[in-house]
Amino acid sequence: MQKTAIIVPCYNEGRRLRSREFVESTTTNRDLHFIFVDDGSTDETQEKLIGICRDNPAQCHWIALERNSGKAEAVRKGFLEALRSDFPNIGYWDADLATPLSAIPTFCDILDRPGVSMVIGSRVRLLGRKVERRAVRHYLGRIFATTASLVLGLPVYDTQCGAKIFKRRTDVEMVFRKPFSLKWTFDVEILARLLMVERFSGTGSLRNSGVEYPLEEWSDIPGSKIKPIDFLVGMIDLLKILFFLRAPGAERRFLDLSTGSGPARRAP
Repeated sequence: MQKTAIIVPCYNEGRRLRSREFVESTTTNRDLHFIFVDDGSTDETQEKLIGICRDNPAQCHWIALERNSGKAEAVRKGFLEALRSDFPNIGYWDADLATPLSAIPTFCDILDRPGVSMVIGSRVRLLGRKVERRAVRHYLGRIFATTASLVLGLPVYDTQCGAKIFKRRTDVEMVFRKPFSLKWTFDVEILARLLMVERFSGTGSLRNSGVEYPLEEWSDIPGSKIKPIDFLVGMIDLLKILFFLRAPGAERRFLDLSTGSGPARRAP
């Protein structure tokens, strides 16, 4: 496993943040680093993060946003922090550990394969897999994910799983430099922006370089901040993505073109 930074966005996660698991995972894996982003929490989240980073300051640190800005911006700010260092792999993970941290080395092993630039978790109920999800969230999620796949033109099964890791490349830097226009569906916007990079700079196909990994374990942790209304908001967001993917010159609005204008390269 190469040196990897995992962004963990946190908003009022004080009661759900499993400090010991984060610390133990860094103790057993010296190449794993966590960047926690406190998104303007008003509970004991900050105290929890201070404790985690005190236990392993070499591999864990946190940054605080002045006000609650949403998961999309928290993840983006974490990426910008990671880009200041030399991490070959950068990803993000849900703070509630619905996807266990033990999956990270597996993701990184897949990233080491030739031609792979992105690995995203996929919550698929299969024999031999332990994926526990409430029925309502599952079926609404399937409607959303199928629509997102059609909008993007990609055979992606699960866009919204909060476990994703990317190789550090110029195209990824271009995607994360500018704030996202969508909040709840920023995961889909990431894929849409990567498609824009393909169109703008002629990089390799995301269809060939992205890998969905069926998670061996995923649990629907109580206390999720997602509400039924978010499903409707998400569907409206998909219409916006459908528009800006096809709008002339959209890449100038949604990408930082100063980061690179040629084919994507891997950072040293």
